[in-house]
Amino acid sequence: MSTLFLRTLREDPADAEVPSHKLLVRGGFVRRAAPGVYSWLPLGKIVLENVAAVVREEMNRIGGQEVLLPALLPREYYEASNRWTEYGDNVFRVADRKGAEYLLGPTHEEVFTLLVKGEYSSYKDFPVVLYQIQEKFRDEARPRAGILRGREFHMKDSYSFDIDDEGLARSYGLHRNAYIRIFDRLGLDYVIVSAVSGAMGGSASEEFLAETPTGEDTFVRSTASDYAANVEAVRT
Repeated sequence: MSTLFLRTLREDPADAEVPSHKLLVRGGFVRRAAPGVYSWLPLGKIVLENVAAVVREEMNRIGGQEVLLPALLPREYYEASNRWTEYGDNVFRVADRKGAEYLLGPTHEEVFTLLVKGEYSSYKDFPVVLYQIQEKFRDEARPRAGILRGREFHMKDSYSFDIDDEGLARSYGLHRNAYIRIFDRLGLDYVIVSAVSGAMGGSASEEFLAETPTGEDTFVRSTASDYAANVEAVRT
């Protein structure tokens, strides 16, 4: 007799809007705890770990080193980059008993930068690539599509630190190829499109988009070349 903690459902959950959400709940992979917040049951956790293993293999292959940074981040980190106010209502903010303000990390550019700045002081220390697989938090106005648009979600974020533009371009290429291998190994149908960096910052940005009728992004693709772009980044 199986001891697996599993309960499948015959009916679709009332709050499920897309097929993937319905299947994950009915199959016993996840359960809703609150809008945009999900518990991962044993089957779902196994899938998460299998995906993470592929990600780790490919990131380690390009010389990445895994770390784990805090999710509770002090306000001063984001004041320095002006993103404390730039994020607006899209993040969760909290205060401790002494009134010190924090946010639950939606991304970690500032934290990684300050970490490397504190540890390295010579150009001989670079390049270095650090990454983590961690929970992120964003106060989505309307959480939908199950785990695809959640308020708490798992994300792999990676950061390279280079001494010049040539090194940056090389690191970008290594990451791009690593992501291609990851998505190919996972069997995903995807397209690489030009994108807008937005609050994340940066001089250039690309997105890997999986084509689906339930998505929230729209992209255009040329029939005469391999050019593709998110509609927000289309060149005319």
